[in-house]
This record gives sequence, C-alpha cells and structure tokens, in this order.
Amino acid sequence: MGTTNLETGLLKLELRGVSRRDFLKYCSATAMMLGMNYCFGGLLAQAATTAVKKKPVIWIQGQGCTGCSCSLLSSMSPGPAEILLDAISMRFNSTIMNSAGHVSTEVLKSSMQEGDYLLVVEGSIPTADPRFCMVEGMPFDELLMKAAKNASAVIAAGTCAAYGGIPQAGITGAKSVSDLISDKPIINVPGCPLKPDWLVGTLLYYLTFGEVPALDAQKRPLAYFGRHFLHDSCARAAYFERGQFLEDWNDPSTSAWCLLKKGCKGPVTYADCNSVFWNDGANSCVKAGSPCAGCVQPEFYKELSPLYASPFAPGTEDEMLPLVKSQRGLDPASVALGVGIAAVPLVATQVEKLLKKNIKERAQNE
Repeated sequence: MGTTNLETGLLKLELRGVSRRDFLKYCSATAMMLGMNYCFGGLLAQAATTAVKKKPVIWIQGQGCTGCSCSLLSSMSPGPAEILLDAISMRFNSTIMNSAGHVSTEVLKSSMQEGDYLLVVEGSIPTADPRFCMVEGMPFDELLMKAAKNASAVIAAGTCAAYGGIPQAGITGAKSVSDLISDKPIINVPGCPLKPDWLVGTLLYYLTFGEVPALDAQKRPLAYFGRHFLHDSCARAAYFERGQFLEDWNDPSTSAWCLLKKGCKGPVTYADCNSVFWNDGANSCVKAGSPCAGCVQPEFYKELSPLYASPFAPGTEDEMLPLVKSQRGLDPASVALGVGIAAVPLVATQVEKLLKKNIKERAQNE
C-alpha cells in the first residue's frame, strides 16, 4: 500500500469535512481498543481510505426498529457519511441508499452474485410466520440465507440480530443470525442500539486483516465486550461498595448513588460503556442517570426486564452486600495496601451468579 494512496484517501476525507488529524487519531484509538499497538492505526487508516474499497458491504434489515442504523448515522468523528458511504464500499443498505425499487434490488442481486462481500444483518429473524417480516418481496429468513450464501463473513449488528433482542419476547418466534447460519464466520456486535465505535472498529479490523477479531464465548469482539463487567468501571461503584443505593428518584441527595435497586444490570453486563463513553466520549447511560439495561447480553430483553425494577426477589436484595464487603474489603486502608484487588474477579463472578439467580427466581414467580 503506497503512501500516495493513503494521502489521496485522506484528502478525499478532508474534502468531505473529516479532519485528517481526527481520523488518524480515531484509527489509532481503535487499534489500541482491539488489542493492537497504536502504530497499527496507520494501517487501519490505509484500509479505510483505500483497500477496503475492494471489499463490498451488504447491509440487510429484518425485524427491528432501525435504531442501530440511526445510532451509526449519529456517530460524530468520523461521521457515517464519510466512512460508510464514501470510504468503504456499501453496496446495499435500504435505510440510507438513494436508490429504491427495482434499481436497488438489482444492485443487491448483482452484489450477491459477485460474492466475497461482508454481510451486515440488523434486526431479528421471525420464524413463527414468514409474513411477520417480508423484505424485497420474500420472507426475511429466505433473504438472509441467500445473502449469506456468498458472504465471506456475517456481522450481526445489534442485539436483535445477535441474540433475538426485544422481538424474542414477543410472538414472532424471533431468532438470531447464529440460530440460522452455521457455515459462516459470525461476529456479534450487540447493543440496543449498538455503539457506533464497536461496529466501525470491527469493520475496520476485518477489512484490514481479512479475519475475525478475537471473540468471547458469545461471539462478541473481546476488545469491547469480553474483558470487564460494566460495573467495574462505573463511577457509582464506590456507592455500591458502601451499600448506598438510590431508591427515590426525587431525592437529589442520593442522585449519584448506585442504581442497582433501580434495575441496573452493570454487574452482569460485559461492555466498555463506562470507560469509553458514547457520543464521541460525551456520556453513557449510567453517567446520564439511567440504570444499565444489560442490552449487550444474550438474556436481554426477556430475562432482564422490567428494566427499572430491582433484579432481586422481595426480601433478598441485601443478600449481596455481606458477600461484597467480606471478600472485596475495599476500605481505604485496604485499598492503599492493595488488599482486596485480587479478589475482585472472584467477587464479580459471585455477584453475577447471585444476580442471575435472583432474576431467574423473580421471573418464575411472576
């Protein structure tokens, strides 16, 4: 890859209003998040501006609200118009493409016949009755199988596509991409909606190296989902340790306290929302005062709802505190000596088990 091609690509982005410095900075940060040296940021930038044009992307949508597309279109630096519509070869996306009708379907057909493309799927797949979701004149599951046939890999974008999501709690028999496709590499990028950085970073990695990034047991990119519980980087975690939980939304003196009793699923959710914020680093759900809904977890939404209710069955919600205090030992003196830090993974696992146990019991009693 010559420097000239990179310069040409960066110049094109600059003409589209994308700062060269911001774009290279973004690519370096993405490389580091994906576990690579920051020097690989230049390689990602080259891929985004030049080589990725050789890899078409087809984006189809089934049973969903278009929230993941909207989230991606709301990304700020780099913006979607410059990346997804200009830098990479987005052949088909019914939400954002200009063409419509038979013109767009012909593009889809010719791209699928050409093969060797990256397929992005948004929304779940209804199986109870094909009429629940008809796309391009055919049941969505039929379109999905046709589109996946010649794809080199499939990205399930959003929790609906990754695990069934909210539609799975309904009557449509909603399934995930993994439920229907087993002969292709699948990358789950969940979220309701997904975080733009997660999808753009995954796309850049795959299109740069031609391989699936390291995944966790749920087929999620390990860099974004598999390392820490969201709770472990929460600014409200200190209140959790002290047993201070917000119980009255109208009490300003407790507005910064832990949101666990208001339904926060941070202790059972693997995501980096509290360490790498949304909206170009501006905010996160918990920072904005809303409990984590656990939307990147396979159990979302059916097993983690209602969203704003304590996950504990009546009379058992304080069961966790003695466990945390006895094993974590995060009093100031202990923290200063490093005592208790080694116990954090063990406690986190036990808290996760306890929360899931209570969530399951509560669901059975309802």
